[in-house]
Amino acid sequence: MNSVLMYIILEGRESLSWLLIEDSPWRTLSSRLSTYLPTMIGHVDADCFYVSAERVRYPHLRGMPVGVLGNHGACIIAKSYEMKAAGVPTGMPIWEATPLCPQGVFVKRDFRWYEALSRKMLAIVQRASPRVEFYSIDEQFFSTTERTIEFPQRLQAEILRQVGVPVSIGVAPTKTLAKLISDSSKPFGCGVLKNDSERLALLRDRPVTDITGIARRSAKRLAEHGIHTCEEFAKSDRAFIRWLLTKRGEDLWWELNGTPVIPIQVARPQHKFVSRGGSIGKASCDPQRVGAFVVRNVERLVEALAHYRICCDALILTLLFTNEPERSLRSSLLGSRADFEALLEAAMYLLPRVWQPRSAYVHYMHVIADGLRPLSNRQRSLFEQSQLVDIKRKINNRMGRFVLRSGATLPLVDVYGDAANEYDICDIYGKSCF
Repeated sequence: MNSVLMYIILEGRESLSWLLIEDSPWRTLSSRLSTYLPTMIGHVDADCFYVSAERVRYPHLRGMPVGVLGNHGACIIAKSYEMKAAGVPTGMPIWEATPLCPQGVFVKRDFRWYEALSRKMLAIVQRASPRVEFYSIDEQFFSTTERTIEFPQRLQAEILRQVGVPVSIGVAPTKTLAKLISDSSKPFGCGVLKNDSERLALLRDRPVTDITGIARRSAKRLAEHGIHTCEEFAKSDRAFIRWLLTKRGEDLWWELNGTPVIPIQVARPQHKFVSRGGSIGKASCDPQRVGAFVVRNVERLVEALAHYRICCDALILTLLFTNEPERSLRSSLLGSRADFEALLEAAMYLLPRVWQPRSAYVHYMHVIADGLRPLSNRQRSLFEQSQLVDIKRKINNRMGRFVLRSGATLPLVDVYGDAANEYDICDIYGKSCF
C-alpha cells in the first residue's frame, strides 16, 4: 500500500502536524487535507432584527420607515434603515423622532415573537455547523471548515427563505474578526477573511469602538496613547495592551491578529450575577411607584433564580436618577436565599439608603443577585415558605405570568395593563450575552 507522508505548516499557527495519507491521488489531495485545516468561525447577525421580525408578520411595513418602541412606549429601541436615514438615533423619544420622520410607523416591541424567530434562526445555523453559540437574540457564532463565499451565501439564503429575516454573515479565523466582517457587510452581505492582507484591510481606519469589548471608557484610555483604530490596536505591543486593558484587552489583541483565544460557547457560561430591572418609564419620586417597581423586579429576579436553580448570598440595589449621580448598595442575606420574602426584605432595607436624597427622580433601577451558588448546595432556612412559593409558580405558569403577584405592585396599573411589559429580553434564556 502506497502512502504519502506530508509535513504541513498550518498558516498563522506556531504548531506543526504530521499527516499520513494513504493511497491519495494527487487530484483529490486538497479535498482530503481540508479536514485538517484550522477551523474558521462564522458570525450570523440579523439586519435590523426587531424591525425585520415585525415585517415578517406585517409585510406591508417593508420599505417603510419603522421604529420599534420600548416597553413603556416612549423611546426607540430599534429602527429600520429608512428611519435611520431620516436622522433618528436609537434611544430617541418618539416625540422627538416624529418631527424628524413624519412618515414613520412606530410599533411596540414583542419579545415573545422575536424569540420565536430567533430560535428558528438558531436551529438553521445548528444544522449547518456542529458548534453554535446562541450569542444574543439576533446573533450566533458557529464553527466551520468552509472557506468559500458560497457557504455563507447559502446559509444566508436559507435563513431568509425559512425565517424571512435578512442576515449578514462574516467568516474568519476568530470570533472578533468574524463579527467585524459581518458588521462591515451590512445590510444583507457576506464576507470571508482569507489571508493576512484582507485582515489588515479590514482593520485599517476602523475605530476601536467597532471591536466588541471596547466601549467608550476603554477607547478613551487607548486614545490617550495614540491608539484610535483597530489596526493601531492590533499593531501595538501585546504586553502594553494587557497592562492597559487587562487580560480581556490582550485576548482581543490576539483575536485581531488572527489567533483564536475566545472560544465558541455551545452552552451558556455560569452566571456571575443575575439582574432584573430597567426603566420605570417616566422618572418619578413617588415612594409608592418606586417601591412598587422594586417589588416587581424582585419577583422577576426570583423567577430567574428558580429557572437557573441557583440562589444568592447578597442583594444589590442600583438606582439611576435624572438629577443625581447613580447610587448602589449591597446587603448580605442570612444564608443563601432565592425566595421572594428574603430578597424583598433586603431590597426594601436598601431602598431608603440608596434613594438619597428622596427628592431625586428615579429613572432606572436594577435588583442584582450576587454571590451565586447552586440551589442544591445551600443551607435551608427553618422559616422558608416553599409550598406557598411553589403554588404561586404553578398558578402563574398555567394562568399567566403575573396572575398572582404582590399587592405592593398595585400602583403600577399602567405597567401590568400593557401586554408589552409581560415579557422582556432578559426572559429569553440560553443566550451567552444579555
